[in-house]
Amino acid sequence: MKIYLLVLALAVAAQAGSAPAPYLKKKADWFKGEEARQIAANILSWQTDFGGWPKNEYTTKPYTGDRAKLKPTFDNSATTDELRYLARMFAATQDDRYRTAILKGFDHIIKAQYPNGGWPQYYPPPKSYNRYITFNDGAMVRLMLFLRETYTMDLFKFLDEPRRQAARAAFDRGVECILKCQIKVEGKLTAWCAQHDEKDFSPRPARKYELVSLSGAESVGVVRLLMSLEKPSPEIRRAIEGAVAWFETAKLKGIKVVEEKNAQGEQDKRVVNDPAAPPLWARFYEIGTNRPIFCDRDGIAKRQLSEIGHERRNGYGWYGDWPASLLEKDFPEWKKKWGAGDGKN
Repeated sequence: MKIYLLVLALAVAAQAGSAPAPYLKKKADWFKGEEARQIAANILSWQTDFGGWPKNEYTTKPYTGDRAKLKPTFDNSATTDELRYLARMFAATQDDRYRTAILKGFDHIIKAQYPNGGWPQYYPPPKSYNRYITFNDGAMVRLMLFLRETYTMDLFKFLDEPRRQAARAAFDRGVECILKCQIKVEGKLTAWCAQHDEKDFSPRPARKYELVSLSGAESVGVVRLLMSLEKPSPEIRRAIEGAVAWFETAKLKGIKVVEEKNAQGEQDKRVVNDPAAPPLWARFYEIGTNRPIFCDRDGIAKRQLSEIGHERRNGYGWYGDWPASLLEKDFPEWKKKWGAGDGKN
């Protein structure tokens, strides 16, 4: 009876599902167990014929739908954590099913990269904005971090040398793409848009409320990636320093976002003055003026959060402290280690 109840509990847990990320914190021995194998089988059931995984799904529960409807993407953390989980499984079990799935997913990522070093949200890329080089929600940075793991970590030592070399080359092309996408304003390097043109690197819009802009959120992950590079070139140092200088100018002081009930009894966000509040940054800034912009689904830029409707005002992250620790701790430590660029950005 106890064995039956244990198996039943494992089955229920596997059916409930979640994203793979929490399981990556498990110790190595856990991946040898029955629960880990059931979850791995579920993750495999979501892998598309292209090699990637869909987004916004609990891929640790079994997929029982029409496989033709599965659409792989790199958006919203899709694909990379599934591959990391399977790599942990292969290390624990040496089951070749996991290795085969990893190679398929790895090859999908390599194939999806544009010759200029960028990645779209989806591969094959559609005609919509999803074809753009995508920094939004950290998509391209996450792919690059994953690829670096494949040629630096023992976890992926099973990869053949040509694939490891391909991963290194793809990472290097990604760095070159990042540098080409960095936006200059009046000759000074600033930050990045959430997505850039896949041909000429210019900033591009995405959804109706995601306009061409400088991103106070996505740019942080890009800078952190550049700061992680060993022996950064003068060009990379200038890129980092230019972005950090822009973060300083984009800092919003004396305000905070509060959530209160409005006249209709709904929870509603609004901006209030508070001289003691820590600095905030807007998600989007107008290129050239550096003024925060907010937008409804009509695609019309507004200057204040209060000027957009309740649905978008409360359904999107318009303000955050994304660069705070970067400016306070990480950049000073990086600058102490590597020194400054030549100041000509």
